[in-house]
Amino acid sequence: MDTEARFYKRVDSDRVRCGLCPHRCSLGDGKTGICGVRTNRGGTLYTSIYGELSAVAMDPIEKKPLYHFFPGRSILSVGTVGCSFRCGFCQNYHISQDPGHPTEYKSPEDTVALARGNASLGIAYTYSEPMVWYEWVIDTCRLARKQSLKNVFVTNGFINPKPLHELLDYADAFNVDLKSFSDEFYKKHVGGRLDPVLETISEISKKEEIALEVTTLIIPGYNDSTDEMERLTDWLSGLGPDIPYHLSAYYPMYKFTAPPTPVSTLRRLEEIAQKKLRYVYLGNVSGESNTRCPSCNALLVRRSGYRVQVENYENGRCASCGEPVPIRG
Repeated sequence: MDTEARFYKRVDSDRVRCGLCPHRCSLGDGKTGICGVRTNRGGTLYTSIYGELSAVAMDPIEKKPLYHFFPGRSILSVGTVGCSFRCGFCQNYHISQDPGHPTEYKSPEDTVALARGNASLGIAYTYSEPMVWYEWVIDTCRLARKQSLKNVFVTNGFINPKPLHELLDYADAFNVDLKSFSDEFYKKHVGGRLDPVLETISEISKKEEIALEVTTLIIPGYNDSTDEMERLTDWLSGLGPDIPYHLSAYYPMYKFTAPPTPVSTLRRLEEIAQKKLRYVYLGNVSGESNTRCPSCNALLVRRSGYRVQVENYENGRCASCGEPVPIRG
């Protein structure tokens, strides 16, 4: 549904500049931004995806992935079309890179009712990039908050400070996709820049009431060097060593034909990350990905696939040694 967009300015009689994300697209009449879903029509910027859902499902919260936010719970997950990035390795390219992909309209009221009807923890804005869906997302977030539902975001983090700070008033959890610690990688393979993503992660980390986790898809030969992982984890640990960090295995997808990520590569990078970060997880690989107490190594949350069992964890602490552990729910 076409709706007037937020965060734009008229430059002259028929040109507008979008201020939602750091691309700051300057659009003449009839032109559409990089995201594919925000169009200038006669000097007014419109979003074409208000309430347009391309995907909807009840998912385990661990699938986002969020490992320290209400373990074992399920959450209504919704996505739209369009994206501010052009990742050649996108795993959901059929919706993120195709604004014409079929969608179904649902109002914020319908979506909140659907979440409540499914006894959902809340609503996860995911699958494609939720920030390009801002107008519908913020309206839905407000209603969800009034109904005591959690608002969860799985995002590339490429958003300007003003819209981000408004969204933070209604957010409960984020998983931000930090695709690399190289600006060259972002420019060449993503179509964006690294610094705005780092700024987003930093701003979220300042909000103690919001759960933050970070994920990197490890692509052999592109972002799997020892040096890059050391720099990334140095920076992330500076925000807080308790931020959960997910190292996810890549498989050939969309335009990328690099071989799948070897488990040995993930283990090497995990060892580096664990020197600075207390909670490091491997994703897209078989086997368990458990949470252990960083003090006494007691098993706190057992995960096998999406089967989750909480053990030895009570009231925010390890039940074995009393160490505070940042798990919510």
